[in-house]
Amino acid sequence: MSDAVTVVWDESLLGYTMGGEHPLHPVRLDLTMRLAETLGVLDSDRIEIVKPSPAGVELLTLVHDPAYLEAVKRAPADPSVGHGLGTADNPIFEGMYDSAALIAGGSVLAAQVVHEGRAQHAVNIAGGLHHAMRDAASGFCIFNDAAIAIRWLLGQGYERIAYVDVDVHHGDGVQAAFYDDPRVLTVSVHQTPLTLFPGTGFPEETGDPDKALGSAVNLALPNGTDDSGWLRAFTAVVPSVLKAFQPQILVSQCGCDAHHEDPLADLALTVDGQRASYRLMHDLAHEICDGRWIALGGGGYGLVRCVPRAWTHLLATAGGVALDPATEIPESWRQDVTARGLRARPPTHMTEGGWTGFSQWDVFTETRVDRAILRTRRASFPYFGLDPDDPRD
Repeated sequence: MSDAVTVVWDESLLGYTMGGEHPLHPVRLDLTMRLAETLGVLDSDRIEIVKPSPAGVELLTLVHDPAYLEAVKRAPADPSVGHGLGTADNPIFEGMYDSAALIAGGSVLAAQVVHEGRAQHAVNIAGGLHHAMRDAASGFCIFNDAAIAIRWLLGQGYERIAYVDVDVHHGDGVQAAFYDDPRVLTVSVHQTPLTLFPGTGFPEETGDPDKALGSAVNLALPNGTDDSGWLRAFTAVVPSVLKAFQPQILVSQCGCDAHHEDPLADLALTVDGQRASYRLMHDLAHEICDGRWIALGGGGYGLVRCVPRAWTHLLATAGGVALDPATEIPESWRQDVTARGLRARPPTHMTEGGWTGFSQWDVFTETRVDRAILRTRRASFPYFGLDPDDPRD
């Protein structure tokens, strides 16, 4: 059971909007919070909703170059500023600096309340913009709020921080920010980079060879991996490296674009599998780092049928709220979706009937998922003193 839980939210976070038919539409956040409210997930006495403030220059420059910040400020008036801005993925929009800074401020606020002991868990579903680089926007991400929050935590004296990224895309920006820092372990579970942006995240990417070997763990899964395969892979790698690393705090990027209906990727999880992944991370936080857990959003482009359900389960998991997957979605929420003119058919229940059972990994099986598991274990486990071929490690 969780103690106090903070949810970072304000409708001003909906200002991060790239316009038109861009897949990162803020309606996904609005529908998530409305669904969570309608189901009573946010009514728990343990949950406090707090309003973020924009991150200032002193926070943003923990990760980003000052020249890049100036480019983001100038971009609406000068679309030729470069730095990855003004592309189809990263279109320029009015207020982009302020809205991106607000998301970063929200993730730092989540880190602050956990660090100070005001909450055991903190959630910022608007966060998780993990592709932004030091001097460039990338993959719909302007400022890398996850990296900024982690860098802020390092400034508070943390010596071991674990970052676990379950977005379908490799968490390349966070990995790049800490690739040479042995205090931060970045773990990313994603679709193989052979078939998906950003084309990085191979198991052999294990940290800077001179400064931080073993600080990056990458588990790249084949197209079509379903709930049971994904959970088998996660449990074969992530708990072992986290327990060996012994982080003092856990930061998770909970992108839900590994969903089988996601239009931008090719994994095959259901919202049931995603719910199971959040519960695994919650339990690992309690087992390893006294429950200190910061959960951020991320990708997810099934605006109606995936994101609201997945992240409502995330909020319930963090808040210690018993939300039965068989719960029927209220008609009022479904009518709201229809009234907005959204094309997707609203879901009727909080489950898709996904099967989340799985067999524990062993070295004797030979499937595409098992080959991916073994490749990651053999690339990374020796740096943690673990035997890659021993299922007990």
